[in-house]
Amino acid sequence: MQATTNGPLHGIRVLDLTRVLAGPFATMLLADMGADVIKVERPGRGDDTRGFGPPFLGDESTYFLSINRGKRSIVVNMKSEEGQQVLQTMAGRSDVLVENFRAGVLDRVGMGYDALSTRYERLIYASISGFGHEGLDEFVKAPGYDLLVQSLSGVVSLTGLPDGPGTKAGVSIGDLVGGLYCVHGILAALYEREKTGRGQRVDISMLDGLVSLLTYQAGSFLGTGDVPHRMGSRHPSICPFETVTTQDGQLAICCGNDGQFQRLAKVLGLPELATDERFSTNAMRVKHREVLLPLLLERFGAHTTAHWLGVLAQPDVDVPSAPVLTVGSALEHPQLQARGMLRTITHPTVGTMRAVGCPVRMGGESLFNERPAPVLGEHTEQILHELGLSDV
Repeated sequence: MQATTNGPLHGIRVLDLTRVLAGPFATMLLADMGADVIKVERPGRGDDTRGFGPPFLGDESTYFLSINRGKRSIVVNMKSEEGQQVLQTMAGRSDVLVENFRAGVLDRVGMGYDALSTRYERLIYASISGFGHEGLDEFVKAPGYDLLVQSLSGVVSLTGLPDGPGTKAGVSIGDLVGGLYCVHGILAALYEREKTGRGQRVDISMLDGLVSLLTYQAGSFLGTGDVPHRMGSRHPSICPFETVTTQDGQLAICCGNDGQFQRLAKVLGLPELATDERFSTNAMRVKHREVLLPLLLERFGAHTTAHWLGVLAQPDVDVPSAPVLTVGSALEHPQLQARGMLRTITHPTVGTMRAVGCPVRMGGESLFNERPAPVLGEHTEQILHELGLSDV
C-alpha cells in the first residue's frame, strides 16, 4: 500500500533504527509529514513491541500498530557483515537517521555518528536516549526506561493525590516527549542544512525533555526554594481549577479569573462567597483553598455531571467546564470526529482498523499517512531492489 499524502517532507528519506516507543513515535510523525520512513528490524522478532500484548488484532500487537503507521519494514541482521553493508548503503542514501540504542552499540557495527558523519556530511543523525549522549558516563550508558525518567524528573513526585504515593503519568510521557523533541530537532536540522549543506547530530535526552515540561513548577521552586508537592488535579496557582465529584461522575472546573468565580458562586447558590474577602481574588482563593473547596464540593455533589455542564454553559454563567471522560468516550468526542482525528485504514493481515490520526493540520488538512504499520519485513525485497542489493 502506498502513502496517500505527499506532505511537506515528501522527498526526505528516514532510516529508522528505533524500537519500542520514543523513536517509533518520532518516525511515525515524520511519516505523517510525508517522509519515506524505512524501519529496520531484526530477523525473527522485529521490534520488541510486536510482542507487547495482549491486546492483539490477529497476530499484530495494538501497541506496535499504534506507533508504526506510515513506514516500510526491512529485516536486516546488523550483526552480520552483509547486514552492516546494507545499513551503511542505506545511510548514504538517507537524509535522516534516527536511533535509540544504548550509547556505543551502533559504533560497534560501524553505524555510529562519528563514522557516518565523516562519510555522509549531509546526513542528520538523531539520537534519543534516557539521559543523552553527553554528561556523566554512568547515565549516558544507562537504560532509558520511561518510569525511571519520570521518577528522576520530578514528574512522579507531582502526580497523584496529596495523601498517596507519587504515580507515573497514565501514558509514557517521557518517551513521547522525547519523540516530539526529536522531531522538533530534526526539522530544525533540515532547515539548517538548507543553508549550510551539512547535517549534524540531534541529541535528545528524555530526562531533559521531561524537566523542560516542569515549566511553572520549576519556576516556582527556582524563585522561592519551596518544593512543589502533589495536589491531585488541583492547580498550585489558580483556584478553583480542578476536578470535582458530581452525583454520577467527575467534572473539570476552570475559573481563570475573578469574574468566572463570582458567576460560579452565584449558580452554586453561594453568592456570599463572591464578596467574602478571603475569596475576592485568585491569590486569596489559593491562600484559603482549604476553606473554600469543601463549600463548593458539597454543592457539586448534589446534581449530575450533565446538570452542571448545562448550567455552567449558560451565556450568563460561562464558566469553563468539561466532563472527565474515559479513553473510549474521549476517542468518540464529536470535536475529534469533526477534525478527522480518528481514521480508518486497511492493514494487510488485520483488515480494516481504526487509528488515531496526526494532530498537525496544514492548509486546512490533517497530515496523515494512510500506510498501515508494516508486517515484519514486508518491504525487504522492495527496498533492497531500490538499493540495487540482493537479499540479506
